[in-house]
Amino acid sequence: MQYSFNLQLNSENDTQNLAQVLATHFNKGVVYLIGDLGAGKTTLTRYLLQSMGHQGSVKSPTYTLVEPYNISGKDIFHFDLYRLNDPYELELMGIRDYLETENALFLFEWPSKGGEEIPEAELIINIEKSEDELTRIVTLTSSSSELQQALESAFKHA
Repeated sequence: MQYSFNLQLNSENDTQNLAQVLATHFNKGVVYLIGDLGAGKTTLTRYLLQSMGHQGSVKSPTYTLVEPYNISGKDIFHFDLYRLNDPYELELMGIRDYLETENALFLFEWPSKGGEEIPEAELIINIEKSEDELTRIVTLTSSSSELQQALESAFKHA
């Protein structure tokens, strides 16, 4: 069964709160981050990694395609496929080696550019800018009732 949760992020604190819920309830598997340029995909990723215990900076892997992290023994791979010209480039860069990492978290920005080279998402986060571009409208879709309940509890006002 698919669960979908919509919320509005009005501030950095809202984004941090969402990241904390995700870090607690979804810390392995495949996540798609969907949204236009500047929607906040990398910002949410930064707060997620910080919520998981990362101390350093978090940069967008726009040019490197992937930025690996190891936080408290947990492998996390942040992919940004924006500059990808052909999904086959992922095969050439050795994506299979990354994907074979057990119990890892895989974050994919611009997943539509990955074609069949990337696995299906277990969590899809769609971020849209509001008309005034001050708030973000976020839709989270997953098959996790636990995550759904945690989101409902954390964002009762949404």
